[in-house]
Amino acid sequence: VQLQASGGGLVQPGRSLRLSCQASENIFGSNYLKWYRQAPGAQRELVGIINIDGSTIVVDSVKGRFTISRDNVKNTAYLQMNSLKAEDTAVYYCAACKFMYKTCDYWGQGTQVTVSS
Repeated sequence: VQLQASGGGLVQPGRSLRLSCQASENIFGSNYLKWYRQAPGAQRELVGIINIDGSTIVVDSVKGRFTISRDNVKNTAYLQMNSLKAEDTAVYYCAACKFMYKTCDYWGQGTQVTVSS
Protein backbone atom coordinates (compact mmCIF):
# COMPACT_ATOMS: atom_id res chain seq x y z
CA VAL A 1 0.00 0.00 0.00
CA GLN A 2 1.49 3.31 -0.98
CA LEU A 3 -1.20 5.60 0.39
CA GLN A 4 -4.67 4.57 1.46
CA ALA A 5 -7.43 6.56 3.09
CA SER A 6 -10.16 4.85 5.06
CA GLY A 7 -12.77 5.40 7.74
CA GLY A 8 -15.46 7.20 5.81
CA GLY A 9 -19.14 6.47 6.13
CA LEU A 10 -22.57 7.84 6.83
CA VAL A 11 -22.88 9.88 10.00
CA GLN A 12 -25.50 12.15 11.49
CA PRO A 13 -24.91 15.88 11.87
CA GLY A 14 -23.10 16.72 15.05
CA ARG A 15 -21.40 13.36 15.30
CA SER A 16 -17.74 12.47 14.83
CA LEU A 17 -15.69 10.41 12.46
CA ARG A 18 -12.00 9.66 12.21
CA LEU A 19 -10.32 9.08 8.89
CA SER A 20 -7.05 7.24 8.56
CA CYS A 21 -4.38 7.57 5.94
CA GLN A 22 -1.93 4.70 5.92
CA ALA A 23 1.23 5.06 3.91
CA SER A 24 4.26 3.10 2.96
CA GLU A 25 7.18 4.06 5.13
CA ASN A 26 9.06 5.98 2.47
CA ILE A 27 5.95 7.96 1.55
CA PHE A 28 4.99 8.63 5.15
CA GLY A 29 8.32 10.40 5.50
CA SER A 30 7.21 13.07 3.04
CA ASN A 31 7.50 16.62 4.25
CA TYR A 32 3.77 17.21 4.20
CA LEU A 33 0.74 14.99 4.53
CA LYS A 34 -2.37 16.77 3.37
CA TRP A 35 -6.07 16.09 3.60
CA TYR A 36 -8.29 17.27 0.78
CA ARG A 37 -11.97 16.88 0.10
CA GLN A 38 -14.19 17.17 -2.91
CA ALA A 39 -17.90 17.66 -2.60
CA PRO A 40 -20.25 16.76 -5.46
CA GLY A 41 -20.02 19.35 -8.20
CA ALA A 42 -17.29 21.26 -6.42
CA GLN A 43 -13.58 21.60 -6.80
CA ARG A 44 -11.22 19.73 -4.56
CA GLU A 45 -10.25 21.80 -1.57
CA LEU A 46 -7.57 21.58 1.06
CA VAL A 47 -8.73 20.61 4.53
CA GLY A 48 -5.47 20.57 6.42
CA ILE A 49 -1.82 19.70 6.56
CA ILE A 50 0.45 17.95 8.97
CA ASN A 51 4.15 18.54 8.60
CA ILE A 52 6.85 16.01 9.22
CA ASP A 53 7.55 17.70 12.55
CA GLY A 54 3.94 17.23 13.61
CA SER A 55 2.79 20.81 13.26
CA THR A 56 -0.63 21.22 11.69
CA ILE A 57 -2.75 23.67 9.79
CA VAL A 58 -6.46 23.39 9.09
CA VAL A 59 -8.61 25.65 6.99
CA ASP A 60 -11.00 28.11 8.61
CA SER A 61 -14.12 26.19 7.65
CA VAL A 62 -13.11 23.24 9.85
CA LYS A 63 -11.07 25.01 12.49
CA GLY A 64 -12.16 24.01 15.96
CA ARG A 65 -13.87 20.89 14.62
CA PHE A 66 -11.20 18.96 12.71
CA THR A 67 -7.76 18.00 13.91
CA ILE A 68 -4.92 16.21 12.19
CA SER A 69 -2.41 13.91 13.82
CA ARG A 70 0.10 11.28 12.85
CA ASP A 71 1.41 8.05 14.29
CA ASN A 72 4.98 7.60 13.14
CA VAL A 73 5.07 3.99 14.31
CA LYS A 74 2.04 2.98 12.29
CA ASN A 75 2.89 5.25 9.33
CA THR A 76 -0.61 6.59 9.57
CA ALA A 77 -2.09 10.06 9.60
CA TYR A 78 -5.52 10.82 11.00
CA LEU A 79 -8.23 13.36 10.40
CA GLN A 80 -10.48 13.61 13.43
CA MET A 81 -13.73 15.25 12.45
CA ASN A 82 -16.07 16.43 15.17
CA SER A 83 -19.35 18.30 15.07
CA LEU A 84 -19.86 17.24 11.49
CA LYS A 85 -22.14 19.26 9.27
CA ALA A 86 -23.98 18.43 6.08
CA GLU A 87 -21.54 20.65 4.20
CA ASP A 88 -18.70 18.37 5.24
CA THR A 89 -20.11 15.73 2.92
CA ALA A 90 -17.40 14.93 0.39
CA VAL A 91 -14.87 12.42 -0.75
CA TYR A 92 -11.81 12.86 1.43
CA TYR A 93 -8.33 12.26 0.11
CA CYS A 94 -4.94 12.15 1.70
CA ALA A 95 -1.82 13.10 -0.16
CA ALA A 96 1.90 13.02 0.48
CA CYS A 97 3.85 16.00 -0.70
CA LYS A 98 7.48 16.96 -0.90
CA PHE A 99 6.71 20.63 -1.33
CA MET A 100 4.10 22.81 0.31
CA TYR A 101 2.98 24.71 -2.79
CA LYS A 102 3.40 22.16 -5.53
CA THR A 103 1.34 19.21 -6.65
CA CYS A 104 1.56 16.35 -4.22
CA ASP A 105 3.50 13.30 -5.21
CA TYR A 106 1.21 10.56 -3.95
CA TRP A 107 -2.55 10.37 -3.54
CA GLY A 108 -4.81 7.96 -1.76
CA GLN A 109 -7.97 6.69 -3.43
CA GLY A 110 -10.42 8.71 -1.35
CA THR A 111 -13.03 7.78 1.21
CA GLN A 112 -16.63 8.98 1.15
CA VAL A 113 -18.00 10.91 4.11
CA THR A 114 -21.72 11.59 4.11
CA VAL A 115 -23.27 13.71 6.83
CA SER A 116 -27.01 13.33 6.87
CA SER A 117 -29.85 12.73 9.24
